Amino acid sequence: MTVPTLHENPSASVIRSLLQHTHELSIYSRNMPYALKAEVIELNLGNGRMVLEVEYAGADIERYLTCDSLSFDLEALKGHHAIERETYSLSNVAVKLLKADSTLYRLECQLPDSVFVKENRGSVRIPFILGMQTRVGIEVYPHELTVPGRLRNLSIGGCMVDIDLAESVAIDVDQVIPGVTLEFPNGDIFFAEGKIRHIRPFGNHGYAAVGIHFYNLSTSQAEMLYHYVNESEREAAYRTGTNDKMVYHSPLFIPGTKEKKIQQREAQERDKRARQTPMERGVMDISHQLQVGLMYMKTRQLFPADIFYDCVDTLRYLVQQDRKTFLYALAFLRNEPDWVRHAVQVAGQLTDIMLTRDPHDAKVREAVLGALLHTMGKPMLISADLPSLKINMSPAQKDILSGHVATLRSKLSELGWEPSPTCRDVIENANERLDGSGYPAGKRGEELSEVVRLVSLIKAINKLLHARNGVPPRPPIDAYRRINETGTAYDKTVLVEYIQVYGLYPIGSLAKFSGGFLAWVMDINSKGMPSQVNVVKNLRFPDTNIHSVITQDDISQIGKLEGIVNPLDYGVSVLKV
Repeated sequence: MTVPTLHENPSASVIRSLLQHTHELSIYSRNMPYALKAEVIELNLGNGRMVLEVEYAGADIERYLTCDSLSFDLEALKGHHAIERETYSLSNVAVKLLKADSTLYRLECQLPDSVFVKENRGSVRIPFILGMQTRVGIEVYPHELTVPGRLRNLSIGGCMVDIDLAESVAIDVDQVIPGVTLEFPNGDIFFAEGKIRHIRPFGNHGYAAVGIHFYNLSTSQAEMLYHYVNESEREAAYRTGTNDKMVYHSPLFIPGTKEKKIQQREAQERDKRARQTPMERGVMDISHQLQVGLMYMKTRQLFPADIFYDCVDTLRYLVQQDRKTFLYALAFLRNEPDWVRHAVQVAGQLTDIMLTRDPHDAKVREAVLGALLHTMGKPMLISADLPSLKINMSPAQKDILSGHVATLRSKLSELGWEPSPTCRDVIENANERLDGSGYPAGKRGEELSEVVRLVSLIKAINKLLHARNGVPPRPPIDAYRRINETGTAYDKTVLVEYIQVYGLYPIGSLAKFSGGFLAWVMDINSKGMPSQVNVVKNLRFPDTNIHSVITQDDISQIGKLEGIVNPLDYGVSVLKV
């Protein structure tokens, strides 16, 4: 018989609640370019002792520790479909490092006795744990760009906000922001100016943590903030059971009508979201890692080569593992930022075609790296004059964006990283055309390598297949026709090769059938016709989602193939955890 623990360590109790769900624990350090994944192999609720196990092949694991302490994020996916995300972060946890064998380490941690953390200035930082929710809006450029997020901790000095990794491109360390708005569940709102203190990747599902210092507080703002910090402390104490006198929720955290409606809508969206396959997760992880790499280049002034080469090697592995499933997974990046989606899809198809041509081509790795990096200069150009890459741009903003190659080149030089000849060739020339109508140098014909001729065509087709600057996407056959009509801008033999490989109804396209059904193309036969599809919508019942995979023998039941359509025209989308 197990004797219950009379006095549980509060931090251990929070961690235990998250470990009961699908979870990942990541150890991070500002000295290292990526987080280490760790497993909790022991957790003592009484004395707060936690033992982690880490596989690490490097010789510098000590760099993840600072003065015999470590910091980590614990991310759990809860709910019926395991897509409700909850987090807990701890910093400066006392630790003892032990080596178990050549690459296996044990980290013996002593968790703090309280979930409330004393800050350097003497104030207390309140973690938002066990379901505590508060929405945040970070106003980056007045009336132009506000980044949404979730509050992860709060003190009278500032807060930490959890934002979508894609939104982090507009934020820099030491940037003064016009305003940060906290909207509590009951409808109370707190507003203050702010300054970005730090920004880093958060967990493994495409998020970033942004530390904000409250700035220029008036007396009334300071009083309001003091009240909200106290109420948050009460709520955290109630939820963790650390104060017997707290027997009910703080009124601040009882959802009002507006919050209830938002929560209901979010729950419906989560229910619509299909479970990702391992291949889809692999492709999505590449897009997240690209954004993490960009963050390190901007905020830490380092070029994380290991991260980018790992993306390249993962792409190659996924293509060789199952190329058709990989091509299908590429389509599920459509809700990622355009520069990321474009980079990964182009690099993915480049990998596919180059390996099809020659599985032993020594140029593949560096060419694919160039394709992944090529568009990274675009988010580096975000400023008050170009507040977002999502907007329909003015001619002046398009002109700014056309400098993205020079911006990336300058950044790589500043960081002291020299690309290989093949990688540099792709970075600098991917937007050039054979007839000299490309940019930035207007190169022609023989000045462009065979690799660049292939990359430029893949990029051009990809742009036409996706909406840009208010122009709707074209069906594949129209995109091919448009490329063919550009005269001598692109290599026609490469265009023919592309069409032979991907067909008129490419894997990952949304097809419409005469029976009123929409279906994702999962495979095509030797004639280029869909041979396996995932039916997702019956247009006679547009509010109902379907998930039904059918093969060639049964496709006739949903009617004749009418063509490829734009998912946004029918409300077909992919939702993020």
